[in-house]
Parts: sequence; C-alpha cells; structure tokens
Amino acid sequence: MLRDSRAFSGFSSNDIAAARAFYADRLGLDVTEEHGMLTLHLAGGGRVLVYQKESHEPATFTVLNFPVDDIDRAVDELVAAGVHFERYDGMRQDDRGIARGNGPDIAWFKDPAGNILSVLAG
Repeated sequence: MLRDSRAFSGFSSNDIAAARAFYADRLGLDVTEEHGMLTLHLAGGGRVLVYQKESHEPATFTVLNFPVDDIDRAVDELVAAGVHFERYDGMRQDDRGIARGNGPDIAWFKDPAGNILSVLAG
C-alpha cells in the first residue's frame, strides 16, 4: 500500500530559526521553510522535516547520518564551520572525535536543539 509513497522522516527542534541557520549555513544543506517548519533537502532527493516543539527533548540516538567519502576531511570542514564533535564514554574515538574500527568510521555532533547527527565513512 505504501510502497510508492515518497516517505520522509522528521524530528523536532525548540528553535526553528537556529535550526535553519545551522543546517543551511554550517552544514550547507538546501533548506526551505513553510508553515513554520523546515524541510532539509538531501542529496539523492531525500527530505527531512524539522518542526517546532516547545516541549522539545533532544533525541538520545542519531536522527540523521551523512555518509561521506572522506570522513577526516568532512570533520575538518565541519570543525572549521564551527561544529563541535561529541565524545562518548566507553567509545574509542580519536582526538577529533572519530570512532574507528567498529563498523564504518563515524563521528557525532549535535544540532542547536541537541539532536544527534553523524558523518560516517560511506
């Protein structure tokens, strides 16, 4: 029944203006806004809806993953854009925050609302 539906994912934010600046200016995504909600336009035609929620609580899991060809370069470029990479207890991460050797190399960061995102070797 839904096989041909152009489904999309979504998550909340407590500050749409800050989210728009982060996703458009820091991450370089194409972002549109309609009815107070953002649509993140991803490579390959994917879309993600970001909506305002006053009682927002950040996700405790990764809500959006960005596969990249060169994770080291991606981390360096994001750091230069002002992105801070997370460090997690019990996770073997290098000095840049990249976890290596347990599946694809991956590094996590948060949006202004505290939602967890990642870049991973892909």
